[in-house]
Amino acid sequence: MKAAPARPDAPSGLARLPYAGRPGAATAAGLLFASLALFPLLAHMLGDPFLLVIATRVMIFGLAAMSLDLILGYGALVSFGHAAFIGIGAYAVAILAAHGIDELLIQALVAIAASSLFALATGAISLRTRGVYFIMITLAFGQMAYFFMVSLSAYGGDDGISLAARSTLFGSDVLENDLALFYAVFLCLALAFLGLRAVVASRFGRVLRGTRDNRTRMEAIGFAPFAYQLIAYVIAGGLAGLAGVFLANQAEFVAPAFMSWQRSGELIVMVVLGGMGTLVGPIVGSIAFLLLEDWLARFSEHWRLGLGIVLVLLALFTRGGISGLVARLTGGAPR
Repeated sequence: MKAAPARPDAPSGLARLPYAGRPGAATAAGLLFASLALFPLLAHMLGDPFLLVIATRVMIFGLAAMSLDLILGYGALVSFGHAAFIGIGAYAVAILAAHGIDELLIQALVAIAASSLFALATGAISLRTRGVYFIMITLAFGQMAYFFMVSLSAYGGDDGISLAARSTLFGSDVLENDLALFYAVFLCLALAFLGLRAVVASRFGRVLRGTRDNRTRMEAIGFAPFAYQLIAYVIAGGLAGLAGVFLANQAEFVAPAFMSWQRSGELIVMVVLGGMGTLVGPIVGSIAFLLLEDWLARFSEHWRLGLGIVLVLLALFTRGGISGLVARLTGGAPR
């Protein structure tokens, strides 16, 4: 396959490197995951177990944001319905639990299958549009899923549904322990990161990025971008569904608000804040967003005003989000 055309803002030769070969990318990922793995020790030393709950939530949204980055950062597909996949995954847990199926592995398989099928059906339609029309149609599908769950009174309707207990793992209630849930989420996040890194560094990923940069040229050299984008959309939907499984277990509650368009907007902000097209960036963005949310909310209920100011400053004075800023400060590659 021919190499994708170099982006105007990319250093000479950098655009031709696969993600895994970019200077500093592996180091940044290693430092990030080592910090996350050791975080429970820090929480124990500080004597604040609630930090573990926050860190678990951060990793769940990091997983969801990373899945969105596959289509947004590598495919330039701005989806305002991505939270629907999280909601489908969360409701898979709640509905199965309501019928006596508490095993995490079964719930996760059902959640991934359901969210992937929803992504396949909606993606096959949405990807026939481009630009603002793609944004609007994904928003419409997301809202359809939202109002469907609102009308489903058997499972709580607008009020949502509480879980009697967290899921079991091989019949054990080990996930009732916050530390066990933390490392279960950490393991899935790490595996998803490695899997997505292999995907974006593969021929499939190069075609996806090539389509992002110049769709017409990719079609001219014989590729069918629609199939590549649809597969990426389905992968992203399945991973977001897995994030929903853990979100339901972490909150022990599921509501239609999990799949609202505002939640989709927050996921986009996390990706942009951390840095699009980097995989590490969405995780960093989820950390920054949720910590800013927690910190600013202590001062005012209008914390989104402060968050907006931070985002404006980042947009004006950084390029490539937090990951890009750190890379430039340390003399590394901006992406």
